[in-house]
Amino acid sequence: MSRRPRRNHTAAFKAKVALAELKGEKTLLELAQQFDVHANQVTQWKSQLLEGAAGVFGGDAKAEPAEAAVDVKTLHAKIGQLTVENDFLEGALTKAGLLSARR
Repeated sequence: MSRRPRRNHTAAFKAKVALAELKGEKTLLELAQQFDVHANQVTQWKSQLLEGAAGVFGGDAKAEPAEAAVDVKTLHAKIGQLTVENDFLEGALTKAGLLSARR
């Protein structure tokens, strides 16, 4: 028996299969045969749908990553510090003859 190439299913297809499983009108094996996927895959998509369902109604959704809190003052201070260090080192290396003056 030859192996079938790996398939990538769309999110809409996964949702359709998971909702069909939730309706309970057909057995798991019937759905797997109908949609030509493995029964374990149907079960996995169903559990993913149930986990993410709360996010539809404005709950804590995993799909919306929280923005990292950025302290702009700290970043500006770091940029200033690095600029001063670069200017100092450039001057020192130029005086030592290790860096050309025309940069």
